Amino acid sequence: MRIEPLAVPPGAAALDLLPRLALALEGGHPIAPYAVGSPPPDLAPHSDADLPVDLAVVIGTSGSTGVPKRALLTAANLRSSIDATAARLGGHGQWLLTVPAHHIAGLQVLLRSVVAGTTPDVLDPASGFTASTWTAAVDAMTPTDQPTVVSLVPTQLSRLLADDAATDRLARFSAVLVGGAATHPDLLVRAGEAGVTAVTTYGMSETAGGCVYDGRPLDGTSVELDPDGRISLVGPTVAAGYLGDPDRTRDAFPRPKTFRTDDVGHLDGDGRLHVDGRVDDLVNTGGLKVAPRLVEEAVARLDGIREAVAVGVPDPEWGEVLAVAVVTTPGSAAPTVGGLREQLRGILADAALPRAVREVDAIPARGPGKPDRAAIRELFTTVGE
Repeated sequence: MRIEPLAVPPGAAALDLLPRLALALEGGHPIAPYAVGSPPPDLAPHSDADLPVDLAVVIGTSGSTGVPKRALLTAANLRSSIDATAARLGGHGQWLLTVPAHHIAGLQVLLRSVVAGTTPDVLDPASGFTASTWTAAVDAMTPTDQPTVVSLVPTQLSRLLADDAATDRLARFSAVLVGGAATHPDLLVRAGEAGVTAVTTYGMSETAGGCVYDGRPLDGTSVELDPDGRISLVGPTVAAGYLGDPDRTRDAFPRPKTFRTDDVGHLDGDGRLHVDGRVDDLVNTGGLKVAPRLVEEAVARLDGIREAVAVGVPDPEWGEVLAVAVVTTPGSAAPTVGGLREQLRGILADAALPRAVREVDAIPARGPGKPDRAAIRELFTTVGE
């Protein structure tokens, strides 16, 4: 079985790939998508005998460390995801593509459209993602009686909610899926107050994209937590493993249809899943483990702070301490670490109070909207007030 590297162009040119994607969805004609202008994927040595007979897509993960992994998604995985998404959203819809189509979120927009028998609308990325380009793209969408759906990352949603015209267009969608990175609860409140139907999604390449919507698994999917809170996702969307990597396949896929994530979380009283962060992002300070996401949400609620990302940095006394990179709102003064600690005292545990802060113009990112925590750690060469 030949795996075809498939160069995916940006913008409307990606629509030319729809016939090839339809063939991939039949199974047995797999593709390995990558961005035009990037090197083709390095497909690890493998035996055809180890590949699923209905293999459809070999998709790269967006992990920040180690050798890249390539998840084996079958036609059954993808169709299960597409059907369960349609069931949750009230039917197959008319999609607007705003994220790169070589990543799983963007690719699924195209695949869902193939199954729906529609042609997605596309936001032209040539002029960047701005309130004005968004507004123009929505105004140019194909008229339809079907549900209209778009996938955004939190940064995109925040940017659009800051503009009245863009917010008006957001509110026209039946559902605005928000994923790819942690979504601050206050951002969801702002969206709801503006009449925007924002739906948080949780999932990854290994689960054919989002499989938990607003904390509730899609039909056929379930969530398991180990005693330390590590999340496993179970169901028909879970990949068959990693290409040519049996060791990591055994670790991440301990049994069929089960993916052991690198995330920790908890279930609230209503049984909804809350993702607290990644296992390797937890900060061990003075013997206490702190989830950076809790710090980020608290800091981003402070006046003058638009975005915040917390990381652990080495400290001779505590082992690690919390450091925060922030983007301030226009006209706001740069925060001091002493000022942050004073405002957060009583809101966060003492161990979670930041001991360093850096103002940045934009949060370093990797992949579709994910903060680049390694790059952020490099911002902090000294710690202290």
